[in-house]
Amino acid sequence: MTAPTAAPDSYYQRTGEHRYKPTGHAQGAWHPDEQHFSPVGGLIAHAIDRYRAGRPADGLALARISYDILGLIALDELEITVETVRPGRTIELVEAVATVGDRAVVRARAWFLAELDTAAVAGTHDEPLPAPEEFEPWAMSGQWGGGYIASIDVRHRLTAPGRAAAWVSTPLELVAGEPSSPHAAFLTLVDTANGIAVRRDPGEWMFPNTDLTVHLHRRPEGRWTGLDTAVTFGPAGHGVTSTVLHDVHGPVGRAEQILTVRPLNGG
Repeated sequence: MTAPTAAPDSYYQRTGEHRYKPTGHAQGAWHPDEQHFSPVGGLIAHAIDRYRAGRPADGLALARISYDILGLIALDELEITVETVRPGRTIELVEAVATVGDRAVVRARAWFLAELDTAAVAGTHDEPLPAPEEFEPWAMSGQWGGGYIASIDVRHRLTAPGRAAAWVSTPLELVAGEPSSPHAAFLTLVDTANGIAVRRDPGEWMFPNTDLTVHLHRRPEGRWTGLDTAVTFGPAGHGVTSTVLHDVHGPVGRAEQILTVRPLNGG
């Protein structure tokens, strides 16, 4: 395993055209030798942006991205390849595969849809979150370990076990020296949702997610990712983390994560 760099200003450093080395800030919360999926999700969105950047402006915007997490993502170099699955002038589907060594660790598919002026009919039943400054700062690292959790600024409001809202931001770049699109920066923080509304003590129970699906009904803006989250545990070892996503202007979409729920003692 390549030792992660303790760079103070980014989650990744580019090491090749399609290769990225994690810094210590990408370290996961469940295991010290894995990457937290939140920055990985942002990195994959960043790689998709780079893949699409060479073409003329097409008026398409990211509407959904779905990630399947195929196993523990070692804290080592990632290679990300992207291809178009379904080309089109108004609808496009692309697929990205992230590998560590010779093993695929994440497969992601992203739908891009044409943008039209539908302001006259826009609306949602989701209520906007109060502004970040109305939430209390929360030292999330008091409950969760790892470099990623230590790197983020969290403003938090817990209403019940498994029910919470939070604003999350980071001072770090996603990839050192490279600008990120607003949606890649936003997606870098979305997987944090599974840790803000814990239903049971993570020192006694594990509940990692094996996927993340994000639907967006408008482009997110600004440095804050808002998470209005509810966690459900079922009776047979499965769970769901459901989140209404916000920026400071209001709701922007939804995220879903399926969980595998198990006691840490293996019983």
